[in-house]
Amino acid sequence: MENKTVIGFIGAGNMAYALIKGLLSNGFDAKNINVSDSNKELLINRQSELKITTYSDNNSLLDNSDIVVFAVKPQVLSIVCLQLKNKVKSNHLFVSIVAGIRGNDINRWLGGNFALVRTMPNTPALFQSGVTGLFANDLVSNQQKELVTSILSSVGECFWVDDEKLIDAITAISGSGPAYFFLLMQSITQAATALGLDEKTANSLSIQTSLGASLMATKSGKDSKTLRKEVTSPNGTTQAAIESFQDQNFEGIVAAATRAAYDRARELSNDLGDVE
Repeated sequence: MENKTVIGFIGAGNMAYALIKGLLSNGFDAKNINVSDSNKELLINRQSELKITTYSDNNSLLDNSDIVVFAVKPQVLSIVCLQLKNKVKSNHLFVSIVAGIRGNDINRWLGGNFALVRTMPNTPALFQSGVTGLFANDLVSNQQKELVTSILSSVGECFWVDDEKLIDAITAISGSGPAYFFLLMQSITQAATALGLDEKTANSLSIQTSLGASLMATKSGKDSKTLRKEVTSPNGTTQAAIESFQDQNFEGIVAAATRAAYDRARELSNDLGDVE
């Protein structure tokens, strides 16, 4: 990314913090990063630690930024956008990391049709291990898409989609996905204690096994189905567990859960987008 590009973050919370940290670690100049937030104490802390420029109002940030990243809670995004209405320049690029808000609704609140990228990062981005789905409207150029990729790739991998509805699917898979794995880890820990292991050991075994399985999936070049078969010996302990999972319709449970998350994402988009 060109260091001449000035990026402004409206919202200084955890995800914005992770993105800024990622940008700085990749050599982006702190003087070209702006942040605004209603929490003055948080702004002071961010400025002190990161040496970035802070603003007490969003309009000043808008005037001094080329790319504006919305990093606020979904319930307040309409208010933020309406504050900026009629002040946006045609060359501004907007990036939303706000869950559940459609691009057309954001542009409606801004009072025009502007270049906008809707994204769905997930919480492992806080540890530079995230995954982000991205959708660009028709006004976003290829160069701008590269700029946005450089921002979001600072905290993990990026995947572009051509249909905005697929952002809701990504929300259901990777956006909510960390919680699914945490639930499985929690269940494994509980099962381990029921078998007589102490809780500390059980928790460590669950975490390390999850990490090891993830690394195998990442580095082996094999898909999860192949890996699962390779570690399942015929008539062994693993096969007994897998068959028990299948008897309980494990795959159906996962499909139903992700569908529920997808349907809820669609509902939230409709509900939050109705704000005038």
